[in-house]
Amino acid sequence: MRKFRNAILAVSLVALAAAASLLAGPAAPRALAQQTKAAKVAYAPLSGGEYKIDPAHSTIGFQIRHYEINWVGGRFKDFSGTIRYDEQDPTKSSVEFAAKVESIDTGIAGRDKHLRTADFFEVEKYPEMTFKSTRVERKGKTYVLHGDLTLKGVTKPVALPFQLTGAIKDPRGGTRFGVEARTTIDRRDFGITWGKALEGGGFDLGHEVQVELHLEAIKAAPKAAGQ
Repeated sequence: MRKFRNAILAVSLVALAAAASLLAGPAAPRALAQQTKAAKVAYAPLSGGEYKIDPAHSTIGFQIRHYEINWVGGRFKDFSGTIRYDEQDPTKSSVEFAAKVESIDTGIAGRDKHLRTADFFEVEKYPEMTFKSTRVERKGKTYVLHGDLTLKGVTKPVALPFQLTGAIKDPRGGTRFGVEARTTIDRRDFGITWGKALEGGGFDLGHEVQVELHLEAIKAAPKAAGQ
């Protein structure tokens, strides 16, 4: 019995040591993250011109309320867009964007299949979602992008408050900058009304959709003479 107790004690000590190492492990990455956050970045000037959205480093995401108790999110994986930036007057800049609605991805295959039907996006009839800016408004130190969003054959004006990240030069000589934007739309405005009311109030699927964009745009380096 004594040997058995000693064995149990040894196993317990090993388990505690492993747990301690696991708990201590993330401390270094967190400290590194804090150092990185505190570091000052020497951004390059953001020059004017035409920038292409880089899908490999961008996210077109959304969230919607489920049963009034939780948020369920997703994204569109196939998209493209162009930002024409005016460095002299950013309010004269413009944006065009298109996404293949069939590329919707919520992480659940059955749900994605349902979202592609006429209950929601009806992708066979309306394969693309598009946005085209109409103006850029300056509000203090921030900006709001106004434009027309077309979804399921319906076009409605939307406003996207956004922030720009200073530009950098990538290893290929191109110029890149980041954009973060968030807004809320009502899916019923675009003819997407599937769902029902709950007995205790609210809906099984929310009407408001939170849209969140994290974009990286690139302007390729000028080609050298003779190329």
